Amino acid sequence: MAKVLVPLATGFEELEAITIIDLLRRAGFEVITAGMDDQPVQASRKTIVIPDVSITQVENEDFDLIVLPGGLPGADNLRDNPTVQKLIKRQHLSGKTIGAICAAPRALVAAGVLTGKTITCFPGALDQVDSSDFEISGKTVEIDGNIATSRGPGTAMDFALELIELLANKKLREQIATQMVRH
Repeated sequence: MAKVLVPLATGFEELEAITIIDLLRRAGFEVITAGMDDQPVQASRKTIVIPDVSITQVENEDFDLIVLPGGLPGADNLRDNPTVQKLIKRQHLSGKTIGAICAAPRALVAAGVLTGKTITCFPGALDQVDSSDFEISGKTVEIDGNIATSRGPGTAMDFALELIELLANKKLREQIATQMVRH
């Protein structure tokens, strides 16, 4: 069973985080949500979520996937958190998958893991960063090696289904999509 970490920082996008968490759990993966401290986390539209653990409680654990929800200021809070940055860098060095949706690729830029990669993100989310080391496509979901990215709230289900296929197989992806009445 795959082990997945979903860090939740203040201002995360509810639709992205909850969709990813829900579908990955439906697939039978162990999904751990981690706040930046031991407090409930307020999302971008004021929804309060109680994470499973704090990020420091899992900073030395190994994960098959670390997936970052976007939203603002959530993506910037992930980018600026030293423990999240440490986890992203370690995940990248191990060759394991890192996912980011919407504005969350900002955290991947800060970690320096996008060199030579093609990614996608929310339109304009990376306008203020130097993107000379990587390419931005307009695809709904972009997979390049161990980096999986997606555009935003409207692409969260496609992204989560793609992550299921990456962690398991197409059959499980199709099974979960069918259960969700998704064609």
